[in-house]
Amino acid sequence: MNPLLDTLQPYPFEKLAALKAGITPPAHLKPITLSIGEPQHPAPDFVVRTLIEKMGGLSNYPTTKGIPALREAMAHWCTQRFNLQKKLDAETQIIPVNGTREALFSFTQAVIDPQKNPIVISPNPFYQIYEGAALLAGAEPYFINCTAANHFIADFSSVPADVWQRCQLLFICSPGNPTGSVMSIEQLQALIALADKYDFIIAGDECYSELYFDEAHPPTGLLQACSAMGRHDFKRCVVFHSLSKRSNLPGLRSGFAAGDATILEKFLLYRTYHGCAMPLQHQHASIAAWNDEKHVLANRRFYTEKFDGVLDILDDCIKAGKITVSKPDAGFYLWANIHGDDQIFSRKLFAQQNITVLPGSFLSRESDGLNPGAGYVRMALVAPLAECIDAAKRIKAFLQT
Repeated sequence: MNPLLDTLQPYPFEKLAALKAGITPPAHLKPITLSIGEPQHPAPDFVVRTLIEKMGGLSNYPTTKGIPALREAMAHWCTQRFNLQKKLDAETQIIPVNGTREALFSFTQAVIDPQKNPIVISPNPFYQIYEGAALLAGAEPYFINCTAANHFIADFSSVPADVWQRCQLLFICSPGNPTGSVMSIEQLQALIALADKYDFIIAGDECYSELYFDEAHPPTGLLQACSAMGRHDFKRCVVFHSLSKRSNLPGLRSGFAAGDATILEKFLLYRTYHGCAMPLQHQHASIAAWNDEKHVLANRRFYTEKFDGVLDILDDCIKAGKITVSKPDAGFYLWANIHGDDQIFSRKLFAQQNITVLPGSFLSRESDGLNPGAGYVRMALVAPLAECIDAAKRIKAFLQT
């Protein structure tokens, strides 16, 4: 067996299952799961219809590169959404992927040279694929703590020069998981300058980019920062997008990678052998989803309603200092400081209120003597409004007692 498998930690939800083991929650309370970021809003009807209509594609092998119409839809959406000064080349600057999780992992395997003592830099807390992908590629993970003091944005100026010199890949996640913080265009451009200086690749995980609250100010993207600098080749920069959150289609497993054509050429070669082509019926359904914005706007309104309702219920507890939490810049998570042990809090909340949240310490690692997720819990407001409101009321009662 690959010895690097032994370096992996249990996935956060395995840790959560062990944490809840042996607890019998109140039977009269309906279980509410706020731990996993799985959108529960209905999938768009027109996407479902397209999927069914195109089931004849089951008789054909899909190509790794995807059909031209899919790449064109992706390129058009990305160009329009991020105000790119030059349209993405659908032939060389777009690759369809089976969701960002699969793509972020395989991308890391493709770009890391394990013979050069590589480092992969990541925010902390972080999406757990970053660490697993780095370890299995033979790289050393390096974590930058994201704390309330810097609005949960990594302080990249704290990274020593010798670490940057060994860095081959930098993961950024904006809007962030779990914090919801959004990086500014100035921060993104500063990272691009660092990538030029030290010759590393930036992987921009932007799968939450379409869940925001201010229609006049959508989150800035990495390619948008490049374009504003006149870098239309997006050198050293690749972004990852998905329909899972944007369109409530986590089961479709559909997204794309876009950016530096030179990098994507090698990534496509890797994927050709990896065997991860998107089924044809999924490609056609994806075209329909990328070409429509009405359902995305409605989706944002649903999340705004839930955030406002939940935070209004928790307001007394916030003012009393029992919990510190506010609406994030974007995304669908509440990153709540519970001013105590996050694992004990999560166990007791489940035992008393039959609500499952994810301890923040499960999403981060100790770095510089600090686990920045400790004392926090992640609450995913993905359930229907009524269920989220019920959860907020139970959490309020729990905090008050």
